Amino acid sequence: MPSPAPATVPTSRLQLVRRARRVHRALAARYPDARCELDFTTPFELLVATVLSAQTTDQRVNGVTPALFARWPDAVALAGADRAELEEVLRPTGFFRAKAESVQRLSARLVAEHGGQVPPRMADLVLLPGVGRKTANVVLGDAFGVPGITVDTHVGRLARRLGWTEQTDPVAVEAELDALFERRDRTVLSHRLIFHGRRTCHARRPACGACPVVRDCPSAGVGESDPVLAAALVRESGRR
Repeated sequence: MPSPAPATVPTSRLQLVRRARRVHRALAARYPDARCELDFTTPFELLVATVLSAQTTDQRVNGVTPALFARWPDAVALAGADRAELEEVLRPTGFFRAKAESVQRLSARLVAEHGGQVPPRMADLVLLPGVGRKTANVVLGDAFGVPGITVDTHVGRLARRLGWTEQTDPVAVEAELDALFERRDRTVLSHRLIFHGRRTCHARRPACGACPVVRDCPSAGVGESDPVLAAALVRESGRR
């Protein structure tokens, strides 16, 4: 079966915006349940979970956070945790010694500078140890309802494949995507792109033949184009 024909390059800014928003509508239909896949009940829990999610899966983080937050439920408690005990709890996430140090430093800074609370502003969040714009946008969008695009590896990869940007720097990618989408859509757009990247548009072998946005994708055909073979590549649940 021939590969899907790649979409033509938009000839105007308006065409690019219209195509990008059409893709978003298609992803919304495919992933109506798209959300943050880290479990949390407070901004502090989400901040710590996001820091722990580096170089591991959300599922692994979700496996340790119930015990973590039952033992140390807030910044004050976590800042004062016994390091050896904390490391043992975090062991399944990998790099557990570095992560234990990171979340304790983060907690101590929250206590010292913010009364133990997570600040709801980008300017304050990015000054915390171990927190960049990606982590800050996760916390702002999902814990505080402040829209923002989280440029993780999936979002960056899909934005380039879809022709929305040629940038590789996450801050530059975020700025270019901000210009394509309304502010209110940015957080949920991130979730839908991440869902699509984890389930269908894989890094090594995207399932082009089972992709809902293939007609609007300039990279169509770089992966498996046969619908049956492509469908077998689609994951029911996302894993990094």
